[in-house]
Amino acid sequence: MEEKSKVLIIGATGRLGYHLAQFSLQFGHPTYILIRDSSLNDPNKAQKLNFLSTAGAIPLKGSLEDENSLMEAVKQVDVVICSIPSKQALDQKLLVKVIKESGCIKKFIPSEFGVDPDKIQIYNLVHRFYAGKTEIRRLIEAEGIPYTYICCNLFMGYLLPSLAQPGLKAPPRDKVTIFGDGNAKAVFVKDVDVAACTINAIDDPRTLNNTLYLRPQGNVYSINELVAMWENKIGRELENVHVPEEELLLKIKESSYPDNLEMIFIYSAFVKGDHTYFDIDECGVDGTELYPHLKFTTSLDTRRL
Repeated sequence: MEEKSKVLIIGATGRLGYHLAQFSLQFGHPTYILIRDSSLNDPNKAQKLNFLSTAGAIPLKGSLEDENSLMEAVKQVDVVICSIPSKQALDQKLLVKVIKESGCIKKFIPSEFGVDPDKIQIYNLVHRFYAGKTEIRRLIEAEGIPYTYICCNLFMGYLLPSLAQPGLKAPPRDKVTIFGDGNAKAVFVKDVDVAACTINAIDDPRTLNNTLYLRPQGNVYSINELVAMWENKIGRELENVHVPEEELLLKIKESSYPDNLEMIFIYSAFVKGDHTYFDIDECGVDGTELYPHLKFTTSLDTRRL
């Protein structure tokens, strides 16, 4: 049996990072987790670290700002996965430098786990959010570092629970806003499923220097479809308020960043169709086809709709 790659996970106390570490261990990878001293002072993070350590993860002290600790950690593994928040994407610059200099990493999975920043059609509206990701991509490629980019679009906990209604936390029961014509389709994936797919991709040569996209059946819906599902569940029709593309765009431009991010994501996904307008086969690989043994949680499984 082929030996499993040794994996370093950065951000293991975060929601996605914790699942990544769990699946890495479950799938038999020697798993290392980079931890800050400050994490031990946070009860929630300390509890996660204790669980992972008990399960077999090897904690390594360090941070993305400390070159020596990064080098010491990177030299012990074959694969590096970073799952820090998107807004901190540029914090990976030193990590990229260390990975290049170490010469021992056979795959780097940077912190992406969202919409493909190279496929966004509204880059001018949300430049500050995606600029860090695209800059890190170009840096990785320029340095010749082996990589896999994971693009899962939106996590199920965002926008889906409210039917993409700005400011709401739960689906409306009286009237609902339909943006554009309501037909552009968005993709939602549960974070635990993203983690499982990511770990499956570690030793898969089909994902090397490639982008892995997730569009599970049962997780791709337009606002019109989501509203119809919700109306069927509650047994009555909602009043539809239609907001044309131009009106939504004006609202976005009249609001300041980052307060307008929710509307920007709605515009990107449900008006421009940034999740689904392109053919995966032309620019990457489809995780649901590569790993048919994985059961992806569907929107209906979450009981949100």
